[in-house]
Amino acid sequence: MKRYQVVGIGNAIVDVLSQTDDTFLDHMGITKGIMQLVERERAEVLYAAMTDRTEAPGGSVGNTLAGCGNLGLKTAFIGRVRDDALGRFYAKALQAEGTDFPNPPVPGASLPSSRSMIFVTPDGERSMNTYLGISADLGPDDVPEAVTADTDFLFLEGYLFDKAPGKEAFLKAARSCRSAGGKAGIALSDPFCVDRHRSDFRQLVTELDYVIGNEHEWSSLYETDLDTALDMAAADCPLIVCTRSGSDVIIRAGAQRFNVPVHRVVPVDATGAGDQFAAGFLYGLATGQTLLTAGKMGCVAASEVIAHFGARPEKDVKSLFRAQGLF
Repeated sequence: MKRYQVVGIGNAIVDVLSQTDDTFLDHMGITKGIMQLVERERAEVLYAAMTDRTEAPGGSVGNTLAGCGNLGLKTAFIGRVRDDALGRFYAKALQAEGTDFPNPPVPGASLPSSRSMIFVTPDGERSMNTYLGISADLGPDDVPEAVTADTDFLFLEGYLFDKAPGKEAFLKAARSCRSAGGKAGIALSDPFCVDRHRSDFRQLVTELDYVIGNEHEWSSLYETDLDTALDMAAADCPLIVCTRSGSDVIIRAGAQRFNVPVHRVVPVDATGAGDQFAAGFLYGLATGQTLLTAGKMGCVAASEVIAHFGARPEKDVKSLFRAQGLF
Protein backbone atom coordinates (compact mmCIF):
# COMPACT_ATOMS: atom_id res chain seq x y z
CA MET A 1 0.00 0.00 0.00
CA LYS A 2 1.27 3.43 -0.95
CA ARG A 3 0.84 6.36 1.43
CA TYR A 4 -0.96 8.36 -1.27
CA GLN A 5 -3.26 7.51 -4.13
CA VAL A 6 -2.67 10.75 -6.06
CA VAL A 7 0.16 13.28 -5.72
CA GLY A 8 0.09 16.43 -7.83
CA ILE A 9 2.72 18.98 -8.79
CA GLY A 10 1.65 22.38 -10.05
CA ASN A 11 1.39 26.11 -9.62
CA ALA A 12 0.26 26.93 -6.08
CA ILE A 13 -2.15 29.74 -6.93
CA VAL A 14 -4.75 31.43 -4.78
CA ASP A 15 -7.89 31.86 -6.90
CA VAL A 16 -9.62 35.17 -6.30
CA LEU A 17 -13.07 35.14 -7.93
CA SER A 18 -15.51 37.95 -8.54
CA GLN A 19 -18.75 38.19 -10.52
CA THR A 20 -18.87 40.96 -13.10
CA ASP A 21 -20.23 41.88 -16.54
CA ASP A 22 -18.91 42.45 -20.05
CA THR A 23 -18.84 46.22 -19.58
CA PHE A 24 -16.38 45.87 -16.71
CA LEU A 25 -14.16 43.54 -18.77
CA ASP A 26 -14.07 46.06 -21.63
CA HIS A 27 -13.33 48.93 -19.25
CA MET A 28 -10.42 47.05 -17.66
CA GLY A 29 -9.07 45.73 -20.96
CA ILE A 30 -9.63 42.10 -19.97
CA THR A 31 -9.93 39.56 -22.79
CA LYS A 32 -13.00 37.46 -22.12
CA GLY A 33 -12.92 33.70 -21.67
CA ILE A 34 -9.19 33.01 -21.61
CA MET A 35 -6.33 32.73 -19.15
CA GLN A 36 -3.68 35.38 -19.55
CA LEU A 37 -0.55 36.00 -17.54
CA VAL A 38 -0.13 39.43 -15.97
CA GLU A 39 2.75 41.25 -14.31
CA ARG A 40 2.81 42.20 -10.65
CA GLU A 41 1.63 45.81 -11.13
CA ARG A 42 -1.31 44.73 -13.33
CA ALA A 43 -2.23 42.05 -10.77
CA GLU A 44 -2.43 44.64 -8.01
CA VAL A 45 -4.68 46.90 -10.12
CA LEU A 46 -7.07 44.07 -10.95
CA TYR A 47 -7.16 42.80 -7.39
CA ALA A 48 -8.07 46.27 -6.12
CA ALA A 49 -10.89 46.50 -8.70
CA MET A 50 -12.57 43.27 -7.57
CA THR A 51 -15.73 43.35 -5.47
CA ASP A 52 -17.15 40.58 -3.26
CA ARG A 53 -13.98 38.55 -3.58
CA THR A 54 -14.03 34.81 -2.94
CA GLU A 55 -10.63 33.25 -2.25
CA ALA A 56 -9.72 29.58 -2.52
CA PRO A 57 -6.54 27.55 -2.95
CA GLY A 58 -6.34 26.92 -6.67
CA GLY A 59 -4.14 26.23 -9.60
CA SER A 60 -5.10 23.57 -12.12
CA VAL A 61 -3.66 20.53 -10.36
CA GLY A 62 -4.54 21.98 -6.96
CA ASN A 63 -8.18 21.99 -8.06
CA THR A 64 -7.86 18.43 -9.32
CA LEU A 65 -6.52 17.25 -5.97
CA ALA A 66 -9.40 18.99 -4.18
CA GLY A 67 -11.74 16.95 -6.36
CA CYS A 68 -9.83 13.76 -5.57
CA GLY A 69 -10.08 14.59 -1.88
CA ASN A 70 -13.83 15.14 -2.22
CA LEU A 71 -13.99 11.58 -3.51
CA GLY A 72 -12.05 10.23 -0.55
CA LEU A 73 -8.62 9.65 -2.08
CA LYS A 74 -5.42 10.22 -0.11
CA THR A 75 -3.61 13.12 -1.75
CA ALA A 76 -0.61 15.44 -1.51
CA PHE A 77 0.31 18.58 -3.46
CA ILE A 78 3.85 19.73 -4.24
CA GLY A 79 4.05 23.47 -4.88
CA ARG A 80 5.89 26.64 -3.95
CA VAL A 81 4.45 29.56 -1.91
CA ARG A 82 6.05 32.46 -0.09
CA ASP A 83 5.70 32.90 3.66
CA ASP A 84 3.18 35.73 3.24
CA ALA A 85 -0.56 36.05 3.92
CA LEU A 86 -1.68 34.36 0.69
CA GLY A 87 0.98 31.64 0.97
CA ARG A 88 0.00 30.75 4.52
CA PHE A 89 -3.66 30.80 3.50
CA TYR A 90 -2.92 28.41 0.64
CA ALA A 91 -1.04 25.91 2.80
CA LYS A 92 -3.62 25.92 5.61
CA ALA A 93 -6.62 25.73 3.29
CA LEU A 94 -5.15 22.82 1.34
CA GLN A 95 -4.40 20.90 4.52
CA ALA A 96 -7.89 21.68 5.87
CA GLU A 97 -9.29 19.96 2.77
CA GLY A 98 -7.27 16.84 3.61
CA THR A 99 -4.44 17.28 1.09
CA ASP A 100 -0.90 17.15 2.49
CA PHE A 101 1.33 20.09 1.54
CA PRO A 102 4.92 18.94 2.14
CA ASN A 103 6.59 22.19 1.00
CA PRO A 104 6.66 24.79 3.80
CA PRO A 105 6.13 28.46 2.78
CA VAL A 106 9.45 30.05 1.79
CA PRO A 107 10.51 32.91 4.11
CA GLY A 108 12.15 36.01 2.62
CA ALA A 109 11.50 35.09 -1.01
CA SER A 110 11.79 37.94 -3.51
CA LEU A 111 8.50 37.09 -5.24
CA PRO A 112 5.09 36.96 -3.55
CA SER A 113 2.72 34.01 -3.58
CA SER A 114 0.85 33.49 -6.82
CA ARG A 115 -2.72 34.58 -7.40
CA SER A 116 -5.26 34.47 -10.22
CA MET A 117 -7.94 37.13 -10.53
CA ILE A 118 -10.95 35.38 -12.10
CA PHE A 119 -13.85 37.47 -13.39
CA VAL A 120 -17.02 35.47 -14.03
CA THR A 121 -19.73 36.91 -16.30
CA PRO A 122 -23.44 35.93 -16.22
CA ASP A 123 -22.98 33.52 -19.14
CA GLY A 124 -20.58 31.41 -17.04
CA GLU A 125 -17.43 32.41 -18.92
CA ARG A 126 -14.37 33.00 -16.76
CA SER A 127 -11.64 35.46 -17.62
CA MET A 128 -8.49 34.56 -15.71
CA ASN A 129 -5.65 37.00 -15.06
CA THR A 130 -2.82 35.09 -13.42
CA TYR A 131 0.26 36.45 -11.72
CA LEU A 132 2.58 33.48 -11.30
CA GLY A 133 4.89 34.91 -8.65
CA ILE A 134 6.93 32.38 -6.72
CA SER A 135 5.07 29.25 -7.84
CA ALA A 136 6.64 29.33 -11.32
CA ASP A 137 10.10 28.95 -9.77
CA LEU A 138 9.46 25.41 -8.55
CA GLY A 139 12.49 23.22 -9.25
CA PRO A 140 13.91 19.79 -8.49
CA ASP A 141 14.93 20.81 -4.96
CA ASP A 142 11.23 21.32 -4.19
CA VAL A 143 10.37 17.71 -5.08
CA PRO A 144 10.53 15.37 -2.04
CA GLU A 145 11.15 11.92 -3.50
CA ALA A 146 9.80 10.36 -0.31
CA VAL A 147 6.42 11.72 -1.47
CA THR A 148 6.63 11.13 -5.24
CA ALA A 149 7.81 7.55 -4.73
CA ASP A 150 5.00 6.83 -2.29
CA THR A 151 1.97 7.33 -4.55
CA ASP A 152 -0.04 5.22 -6.96
CA PHE A 153 -0.52 8.12 -9.40
CA LEU A 154 1.51 11.28 -10.01
CA PHE A 155 -0.21 14.13 -11.87
CA LEU A 156 1.82 16.98 -13.37
CA GLU A 157 0.63 20.41 -14.53
CA GLY A 158 1.74 21.44 -18.01
CA TYR A 159 1.86 25.14 -17.10
CA LEU A 160 4.97 24.50 -14.96
CA PHE A 161 6.84 23.24 -18.01
CA ASP A 162 7.63 26.83 -19.05
CA LYS A 163 10.94 27.05 -17.18
CA ALA A 164 13.98 24.76 -17.11
CA PRO A 165 13.78 24.08 -13.32
CA GLY A 166 10.15 22.99 -13.76
CA LYS A 167 11.14 20.54 -16.48
CA GLU A 168 13.85 19.11 -14.24
CA ALA A 169 11.39 18.83 -11.35
CA PHE A 170 8.93 16.93 -13.54
CA LEU A 171 11.52 14.45 -14.76
CA LYS A 172 12.81 13.86 -11.23
CA ALA A 173 9.29 13.32 -9.89
CA ALA A 174 8.14 11.08 -12.75
CA ARG A 175 11.20 8.87 -12.62
CA SER A 176 11.03 8.43 -8.83
CA CYS A 177 7.32 7.62 -9.05
CA ARG A 178 7.68 5.10 -11.86
CA SER A 179 10.76 3.44 -10.38
CA ALA A 180 8.71 2.77 -7.23
CA GLY A 181 5.88 1.20 -9.21
CA GLY A 182 3.58 4.21 -9.55
CA LYS A 183 2.14 5.73 -12.72
CA ALA A 184 3.01 9.26 -13.81
CA GLY A 185 1.02 11.53 -16.09
CA ILE A 186 0.46 15.12 -17.10
CA ALA A 187 -2.23 17.58 -18.16
CA LEU A 188 -1.05 19.44 -21.25
CA SER A 189 -2.80 22.54 -19.79
CA ASP A 190 -2.48 25.06 -22.60
CA PRO A 191 -1.89 24.99 -26.40
CA PHE A 192 0.39 28.04 -26.20
CA CYS A 193 2.57 26.33 -23.60
CA VAL A 194 2.72 23.30 -25.90
CA ASP A 195 3.73 25.56 -28.80
CA ARG A 196 6.61 27.02 -26.81
CA HIS A 197 8.04 23.67 -25.70
CA ARG A 198 6.84 21.20 -28.30
CA SER A 199 9.97 19.06 -28.60
CA ASP A 200 10.39 18.79 -24.82
CA PHE A 201 6.71 17.91 -24.38
CA ARG A 202 6.97 15.26 -27.10
CA GLN A 203 9.90 13.70 -25.27
CA LEU A 204 8.16 13.87 -21.89
CA VAL A 205 5.06 12.13 -23.26
CA THR A 206 7.17 9.08 -24.13
CA GLU A 207 8.32 8.86 -20.48
CA LEU A 208 4.82 8.95 -18.95
CA ASP A 209 2.00 6.47 -18.38
CA TYR A 210 -0.93 8.76 -19.22
CA VAL A 211 -1.57 12.22 -20.69
CA ILE A 212 -4.75 14.34 -20.59
CA GLY A 213 -5.31 17.18 -23.06
CA ASN A 214 -8.00 18.89 -25.08
CA GLU A 215 -8.38 18.81 -28.85
CA HIS A 216 -6.41 22.02 -29.38
CA GLU A 217 -3.51 20.88 -27.22
CA TRP A 218 -3.19 17.51 -28.96
CA SER A 219 -3.31 19.08 -32.43
CA SER A 220 -0.71 21.64 -31.36
CA LEU A 221 1.59 19.00 -29.86
CA TYR A 222 1.79 16.96 -33.06
CA GLU A 223 1.12 19.83 -35.52
CA THR A 224 -1.57 17.93 -37.41
CA ASP A 225 -5.29 17.19 -37.41
CA LEU A 226 -6.82 15.67 -34.28
CA ASP A 227 -7.27 12.06 -35.47
CA THR A 228 -3.69 11.85 -36.72
CA ALA A 229 -2.40 13.52 -33.56
CA LEU A 230 -4.17 10.99 -31.36
CA ASP A 231 -2.79 8.11 -33.44
CA MET A 232 0.71 9.48 -32.93
CA ALA A 233 0.12 10.08 -29.24
CA ALA A 234 -1.20 6.54 -28.73
CA ALA A 235 2.06 5.25 -30.21
CA ASP A 236 4.07 7.38 -27.76
CA CYS A 237 2.13 6.84 -24.51
CA PRO A 238 0.13 3.90 -23.08
CA LEU A 239 -2.95 5.97 -22.18
CA ILE A 240 -4.16 9.24 -23.66
CA VAL A 241 -7.33 11.25 -23.06
CA CYS A 242 -8.75 13.97 -25.30
CA THR A 243 -11.53 16.25 -24.06
CA ARG A 244 -13.53 18.16 -26.67
CA SER A 245 -15.86 21.11 -26.36
CA GLY A 246 -19.44 19.88 -26.53
CA SER A 247 -18.47 16.46 -27.88
CA ASP A 248 -17.46 12.98 -26.72
CA VAL A 249 -14.29 12.48 -24.70
CA ILE A 250 -11.85 10.19 -26.53
CA ILE A 251 -9.75 7.68 -24.57
CA ARG A 252 -7.02 5.70 -26.33
CA ALA A 253 -5.09 2.81 -24.77
CA GLY A 254 -3.02 1.11 -27.44
CA ALA A 255 -5.44 -0.26 -30.04
CA GLN A 256 -8.43 0.35 -27.74
CA ARG A 257 -10.58 3.43 -28.23
CA PHE A 258 -13.49 4.60 -26.09
CA ASN A 259 -15.84 7.48 -26.84
CA VAL A 260 -17.35 8.78 -23.61
CA PRO A 261 -20.64 10.65 -24.13
CA VAL A 262 -20.92 14.13 -22.67
CA HIS A 263 -24.19 15.48 -21.26
CA ARG A 264 -24.29 19.13 -22.28
CA VAL A 265 -25.43 21.66 -19.69
CA VAL A 266 -25.46 25.46 -19.62
CA PRO A 267 -22.58 26.43 -17.30
CA VAL A 268 -22.99 28.77 -14.36
CA ASP A 269 -19.19 29.06 -14.17
CA ALA A 270 -16.88 27.05 -16.42
CA THR A 271 -13.91 27.47 -14.06
CA GLY A 272 -12.32 24.13 -13.22
CA ALA A 273 -14.20 21.91 -15.67
CA GLY A 274 -11.04 20.29 -17.03
CA ASP A 275 -9.52 20.07 -13.56
CA GLN A 276 -12.53 18.20 -12.18
CA PHE A 277 -12.70 15.93 -15.22
CA ALA A 278 -9.16 14.90 -14.32
CA ALA A 279 -10.20 14.33 -10.69
CA GLY A 280 -13.03 12.01 -11.66
CA PHE A 281 -10.89 10.19 -14.20
CA LEU A 282 -8.02 9.71 -11.74
CA TYR A 283 -10.47 8.47 -9.12
CA GLY A 284 -11.61 5.84 -11.60
CA LEU A 285 -8.04 4.77 -12.31
CA ALA A 286 -7.08 4.75 -8.64
CA THR A 287 -10.03 2.55 -7.68
CA GLY A 288 -9.61 0.05 -10.50
CA GLN A 289 -12.54 1.05 -12.71
CA THR A 290 -12.61 0.37 -16.45
CA LEU A 291 -11.34 3.17 -18.69
CA LEU A 292 -14.85 3.82 -19.97
CA THR A 293 -16.21 4.11 -16.43
CA ALA A 294 -13.29 6.36 -15.42
CA GLY A 295 -14.09 8.61 -18.37
CA LYS A 296 -17.75 8.78 -17.36
CA MET A 297 -16.71 9.66 -13.81
CA GLY A 298 -14.63 12.50 -15.20
CA CYS A 299 -17.61 13.83 -17.14
CA VAL A 300 -19.89 13.68 -14.08
CA ALA A 301 -17.33 15.54 -11.95
CA ALA A 302 -16.92 18.21 -14.63
CA SER A 303 -20.70 18.64 -14.92
CA GLU A 304 -20.98 19.18 -11.17
CA VAL A 305 -18.38 21.95 -11.01
CA ILE A 306 -19.74 24.01 -13.92
CA ALA A 307 -23.19 24.03 -12.31
CA HIS A 308 -22.09 26.47 -9.58
CA PHE A 309 -19.73 29.34 -8.88
CA GLY A 310 -16.12 28.30 -8.15
CA ALA A 311 -13.61 25.67 -9.24
CA ARG A 312 -14.11 23.14 -6.43
CA PRO A 313 -16.91 20.57 -6.07
CA GLU A 314 -19.75 21.48 -3.73
CA LYS A 315 -21.77 18.26 -3.85
CA ASP A 316 -20.73 14.77 -2.83
CA VAL A 317 -19.53 13.70 -6.27
CA LYS A 318 -19.37 10.06 -5.24
CA SER A 319 -23.13 10.12 -4.67
CA LEU A 320 -23.51 11.47 -8.22
CA PHE A 321 -21.53 8.47 -9.46
CA ARG A 322 -23.93 6.16 -7.64
CA ALA A 323 -26.92 7.97 -9.14
CA GLN A 324 -25.43 7.37 -12.61
CA GLY A 325 -24.86 3.67 -11.87
CA LEU A 326 -21.07 3.99 -12.08
CA PHE A 327 -20.31 1.75 -9.08
